[in-house]
Amino acid sequence: MQQQSHIIATWGDNGYVQVWDMGVHLQALSTADPSVNNGLNSVHRQAPLHIFTGHKDEGFALDWSAVVPGRLVSGDCKCAIHLWEPTADGKWSVESKPFLGHKSSVEDLQWSPTEQGVFASCSVDTTIGIWDVRRRDGMVLSVKAHDSDVNVISWNRLASCMLASGSDDGTFRIWDLRSFKEDSFVAHFKYHKQPITSIEWSSHEASTIGVTSADNQLTIWDLSLERDAEEEAEFQTHIKQKVEAPEDLPPQLLFVHQGQNDMKELHWHAQIPGLLMSTAADGFNVLKPTNMENLHSS
Repeated sequence: MQQQSHIIATWGDNGYVQVWDMGVHLQALSTADPSVNNGLNSVHRQAPLHIFTGHKDEGFALDWSAVVPGRLVSGDCKCAIHLWEPTADGKWSVESKPFLGHKSSVEDLQWSPTEQGVFASCSVDTTIGIWDVRRRDGMVLSVKAHDSDVNVISWNRLASCMLASGSDDGTFRIWDLRSFKEDSFVAHFKYHKQPITSIEWSSHEASTIGVTSADNQLTIWDLSLERDAEEEAEFQTHIKQKVEAPEDLPPQLLFVHQGQNDMKELHWHAQIPGLLMSTAADGFNVLKPTNMENLHSS
């Protein structure tokens, strides 16, 4: 089965996971004249391609494999993770026996960008787990990642040894999976004041990552940057006045976006460097920070 970009999966509050084909709607958008409003109702009723009712509770975690087209994992609030395998007739076969190992709700899932049978999970139990679909006896590796709930994770598709995690305490951490154990994080950032709600590596820059938080901020970070006292002194000489860099702002912080309430998620555009979308309770924003243009042109 070839994974199509118009196939999506969603959670329902009844604990059902549904797969949808959005191709017709995307086609309608691509051919519609945005200047014409015909007053027609834009709500369409559509049957899902597949419904899985085997989860014992609602959940949040879903991820499609980028290596095996059509392969999906779903994780629920009862600690269970189910594996979806695509079938020849365009449907899915979902294993009734879940992957078990977390002690509390599974909050997020991420497939390895290079290994077809490996995925990562994070949980309210403060751990990150690494799984192999060929093993049904638990995680290959489990690491206490934060002191509070681990809400979100992101596996770097450009540097596949790097994993990022965001916590309920407002911190996020960067991990090198080649030496993955407790307190082995390679970077720890405590800038946000509320829980991290989304985290995602850039599609075009291996060292760039975006983060959203319940403090109504979206931040973009370049982990390759370090504070350079010599460069700061040269800059102050150039503008002929003394300017002190704020001590409480990490040098890796590139950009802060505000103005949305209850931010939930961000995603980078797969084709356009530096472009990303953020969703919130009061709508969504599409933005492209100008100070990232030098990163993509260098």
